[in-house]
Amino acid sequence: GTCAHSLTVPPHLCLSGEQVHILGCEVSEEEFREGFDSDINNRLVYHDFFRDPLNWSKTEEALPGGPLGALRAICKRTDPGPVTIALDSLSWLLLHLPCTTLCQALHAVSHQDSCPGDSSPVGKVSVLGLLHEELHGPGPVGALSSLAQTEVTLGGTKGQASAHILCRRPRQRPTDQTQWFSILPDFSLDLQEGPSVESQPCSDPHIPPVDPTTHLTFNLHLSKKEREARDSLILPFQFSSEK
Repeated sequence: GTCAHSLTVPPHLCLSGEQVHILGCEVSEEEFREGFDSDINNRLVYHDFFRDPLNWSKTEEALPGGPLGALRAICKRTDPGPVTIALDSLSWLLLHLPCTTLCQALHAVSHQDSCPGDSSPVGKVSVLGLLHEELHGPGPVGALSSLAQTEVTLGGTKGQASAHILCRRPRQRPTDQTQWFSILPDFSLDLQEGPSVESQPCSDPHIPPVDPTTHLTFNLHLSKKEREARDSLILPFQFSSEK
């Protein structure tokens, strides 16, 4: 999973033939598809939860269970190829669902391959989620971040923006990378060299650092008197002219 502050479908996913499903809640399908060429739009499957998110019109084309129902249905497909599901957005879902419900659904998707009794040849499922961090408290943000393998935080301005990328891998230390870029008039990206573009190990920002000396029941350092007493101490097995 990925947490981000803006949602754009990477074109290489579509051009490589990978299925890309959009669970659209914040903008209309027409607005979302605007700017993509026909090859990419033909490969995008848009599930419209913007026009009638609660299905008040009772249309037959509405997916049962809302966005999370659609998420589960896509994951249960029989197509063995990889698929990417873009949630636009996690913030919208948090405003309509309990945080625990959303986290449980995302956790189930990430662990679907390990479910016992499921022998269907389902390909890899990647979930891309947009989160407006300023709309939520630290609790929901931290819970969703803990589920993400890659977390991208966008900041800056149109002329000088940055993407802070935090990658978590099982049994490995998290890696930290910052990519600087600017947005051109045609909304393409101009990648730039920044002060820190190389990946490096880092601490998880959602896990506070632990002081290893906090709960010690003894002092690690000796006072001057204690050091003099230690140096003057004669051990039983030491040779001394006084013995």
